[in-house]
Amino acid sequence: MTKNRSNYVNKIEVLNDALKVSFANNSEDIFPNLWLRDHAKDESNWDERSNQRKTFTAGLNPNIKIKKANISNEGEYIDIIWSDASNNIKYSSEFLYKNSLKYSHDKNQIKIWENKEIKDDIFLNYKNIISDEGFKNLLTKLYSLGFAVITDCKKDMSSVELLAKKIGYVRNSIFGGLWSFESNADMADSAYTNEELRPHTDSTYSNDAPGLQLLLCCEYDAKGGDSIMVDGLKIAETIKSKKKDLFEVLTKIEVPGNYTGDGVILEAKRPIIKLDDKNRITQISFNNYDRAPFRLNPELTKIFYEAISLFDNMANSKQYQWRHILKPGELLIFNNWRVLHGRGSFNGKRKIKGCYINKEDFDSSCKINGLI
Repeated sequence: MTKNRSNYVNKIEVLNDALKVSFANNSEDIFPNLWLRDHAKDESNWDERSNQRKTFTAGLNPNIKIKKANISNEGEYIDIIWSDASNNIKYSSEFLYKNSLKYSHDKNQIKIWENKEIKDDIFLNYKNIISDEGFKNLLTKLYSLGFAVITDCKKDMSSVELLAKKIGYVRNSIFGGLWSFESNADMADSAYTNEELRPHTDSTYSNDAPGLQLLLCCEYDAKGGDSIMVDGLKIAETIKSKKKDLFEVLTKIEVPGNYTGDGVILEAKRPIIKLDDKNRITQISFNNYDRAPFRLNPELTKIFYEAISLFDNMANSKQYQWRHILKPGELLIFNNWRVLHGRGSFNGKRKIKGCYINKEDFDSSCKINGLI
């Protein structure tokens, strides 16, 4: 494999309490001594077997100095000798570059969409995704668009379980691990009815909502019941560009979710549009069914209802909805932190099997396959 020499180091400057590093791609950063010393990966400071730090960070001298530093292997490494040690410690240019404050890992593979932009290549064959190349293609679809449909699955739980275990592991919830459902008036959840389900995300009442959801159609003898996918990122970005004040409300107000029934009371709260410390959208969390009562001052109440009404109306607009009636043997898999899902009303028999997977396990698979 050809190494990316654009990220190699071409110049360093030892400062009083830091190391200034210039890379071949003309970017540069200043790494504090204490941070560099804490991230030493020689035998005495790092466990290669477990990929864990051995350094007793609290015991380091906060004013530690660099005794000597030089570039080695044509810029692939920086060698440092610290004031508290005599051995040479290597730092790879790749490690330093990826931990630069200016580094962005966004590979522009996320594509926000509305209905007309989804093509037939969203359908993938079950036999193909079992191979390494086919599995990476599935992960790419999930990472890029937020969902995919897998065709020609066995119409039993084995298809769900096999796919879940390729990505991570089956997540247990109040519904169990692997579950089946059809219309059932005894269950305390709207998913078990045959009524229309407007687009929403699952488990707004959970502190850590499921990352992926898998839904396999096993039996279908009905009219209606089309599955609905809506890109929450598309809605969020559209609101941000047209109604900045409402976007701010959706990112700032923590909305509580609640599940009461089946012997449990679950509650959690977070913004409908969750941002990270760089103001990037990390999660869409919207479920008007599960929203719990909470109070705001009168002025904020008015703008809050304006904001959620705009969001919900967009999610229920055909412009943003991809619809498809799942046939027996078709499995819908989607990112519950991004894509809202729903279901049209139906008459007849419709039996689904499925499960949840944690978001961190999906992220892990994406990282292993070079998508993040």
